[in-house]
Amino acid sequence: MTDYFTYLEEEHISPGVLNGIRDYRKQFPPDETAAVPPRYFYYGKEVWEQAAHALLAGENLLLAGAKATGKNVLAENLAAVFGRPVWNVSLHINTDASSLLGTDTFQNGEVVFRPGPVCQCASAGGFCILDEINMARNEALAVLHSLLDFRKSIQIPGYGPIKIHEASRFIATMNYGYAGTREVNEALSSRFMVLQMPEIESENLEKLLEKEFPSLRKEYRKQFTALFLDIRSKCRSGELTEKVLDLRGLIGALRMIEGGLEVYPALHMGITGKTPDPYEQSLVRDIISSRFSAKTDPGKLFDL
Repeated sequence: MTDYFTYLEEEHISPGVLNGIRDYRKQFPPDETAAVPPRYFYYGKEVWEQAAHALLAGENLLLAGAKATGKNVLAENLAAVFGRPVWNVSLHINTDASSLLGTDTFQNGEVVFRPGPVCQCASAGGFCILDEINMARNEALAVLHSLLDFRKSIQIPGYGPIKIHEASRFIATMNYGYAGTREVNEALSSRFMVLQMPEIESENLEKLLEKEFPSLRKEYRKQFTALFLDIRSKCRSGELTEKVLDLRGLIGALRMIEGGLEVYPALHMGITGKTPDPYEQSLVRDIISSRFSAKTDPGKLFDL
């Protein structure tokens, strides 16, 4: 865990927040065998402190924001730093109460209750990440109301109540722009502290790329950062749709370039190909060609 706190100290997170997290971990000792290290670090002091304060106060957290703002990355970082096991629940239009809470099943010739991910998390003191909460129907999510408010329990018909562990927290994410999303009703949103996620800044994006690709030369790290920001600017102005604004795609392309694939094919696979529209594809190709030459040697991007 030392690495996590070192990282937070390097981000200049306030000592009060760090001490609060340490006290929480003393009260609820983490099970290191169940810990899932996050794939990436989230960079952003103000966001980190606001999110941590909400969880330390015993609140649940709703991370709302545009694409590529790091909602899931932050959620997994919080679970790792607080030392809690994670249950990831991907929500969709067909999500119902049984897929969240559990259902009946046969075991040793008798009917027993098989808990779903929400009940498992609530009982074990984990962090439950409700991914894309505004894709699920409000009537399906209504079963969570008593878990998320002051009652901290839920009644399972035929089996009695399940009390939530004091260490448990629920972190929901949502994107306003995805197809199939809907409004989250007031009853549900009132049970969360809502944190509007800002777009990643160039400085923090460079930190992310440096952490992920330590051998990537500084001048190229700046070029890839600028490329992402150029695409984001075009998306915000309406010249491109957000289909091509894909930070995961950029990082995946860099991994392929590090493995020896040419720059253009890698970026076209990671970014350009995310839209089926030929006109958009041509615009993205123009942006890429303004930052990189077709003759760029992938081997020269990295210090070997």
